[in-house]
Amino acid sequence: MAPSKNTEREAREARDRLRRYNARQAVHAHQVKRRTRDNVLSIIGLVVIAALATVTQIFYFTAGPGMTKPAASASPSASASPAAGANVGDIPAISVAENRTWTGTLKLNNIPLGISLDGKAAPQAVAAFVQETKDKYFPGKTCHRLVESDSAGLIQCGSEDGKGGGDANYEFGPIENAPADGIYPAGTIAMARSATAYSQGHQFFIVFKSTTLPGDSAGGYTVFGKVTSGLDKLISGIAKAGIGTDGASTGDGAPKISTRITALTIK
Repeated sequence: MAPSKNTEREAREARDRLRRYNARQAVHAHQVKRRTRDNVLSIIGLVVIAALATVTQIFYFTAGPGMTKPAASASPSASASPAAGANVGDIPAISVAENRTWTGTLKLNNIPLGISLDGKAAPQAVAAFVQETKDKYFPGKTCHRLVESDSAGLIQCGSEDGKGGGDANYEFGPIENAPADGIYPAGTIAMARSATAYSQGHQFFIVFKSTTLPGDSAGGYTVFGKVTSGLDKLISGIAKAGIGTDGASTGDGAPKISTRITALTIK
């Protein structure tokens, strides 16, 4: 028996509905795949941006102010460091710090900064700084590095070669009194270092605005003192002038105003 016209029409409509349904499903699946792809690409982009920012900051502060050039660090220009846990050179005993507060005046380009050193919180760093002051190591040494960015503001001084190079014959540790949150308030005086906790030496940095330094396996930077007066004069007299042309684009380079330690006294 031949199918009725109604049956044929219903079959055609059913096939049309099925085609339309399949078409909608295909479009939906394509949209889902596209959204998933776009989301993955967005996440990858954010991860890459975050990674670049992290790498930039870590380099900024471990090959930079930390770098004995300190990482904001503040760092000395990297030098070959001894095995972890080993001091190198004639490092004074922590007893030199006398477990007390030391006060004095540090002059940069004859700008006087009142300073206070905490021999209880950072005995090894203070002992080294006190002994070098007694030995008249610092007068005449340059402040070779100025860091100025949204998250950091510091000036680094004390390298033996005047350019941020580390001294492989004089390195000590450990890290002392480093802030757990990685934030170094304005006025902080801290030791510069390169990649390890036992790469501290002659160099130190002064923070002239609240600075965030990236954490690393070494554990931050030794805070051994603070500026108690004159920070505003340091800012207006040196920091405000900015960085020389070689580092202006990166926010990390020699200060535009050539800067030296002109005097240092402590008691």
